[in-house]
Amino acid sequence: MKKFFEEFKNFIAKGNVIDMATAVIIGAAFNKIITSLVNDVVMPLISLLVGGLNVTDWKWVISPEVVDEAGVVVTAENALRYGVFIQAVIDFLIVAFCIFVALKLILSFKTTFQNLKKKEEEAAAEVEEPAPEIPVEQQLLTEIRDLLKEKDGKN
Repeated sequence: MKKFFEEFKNFIAKGNVIDMATAVIIGAAFNKIITSLVNDVVMPLISLLVGGLNVTDWKWVISPEVVDEAGVVVTAENALRYGVFIQAVIDFLIVAFCIFVALKLILSFKTTFQNLKKKEEEAAAEVEEPAPEIPVEQQLLTEIRDLLKEKDGKN
């Protein structure tokens, strides 16, 4: 049992789990932003275009509710609430679009960073290292050798 908890502790401490937990928390906050965008900005505009009706109230009543004389609902309304579905589709499309744009930006930054890094590496490789300085005695001996070879080649 102790080994099990040790393995679990090591699993939790890994970066991937922490990254995933961070992504879930950010995703939940992002969901609130998108929900507000849809409910408070997009849907009122759609409602305005269709004559002031709230999209989530759109429905097809299959059987209306039955109310007795006291105002108590005897049979509940049976309806297809397609307006709620339409709003869910719009939510999904906006979330998908926002994720698409965010990923495009991230990949663009990543590509730009990789290109800059590659250029820096190429520039560093292009810089020629200066030839090591040869001692004067060795230079003189090389010149003497070359002159002797020349003299021997002429004879």
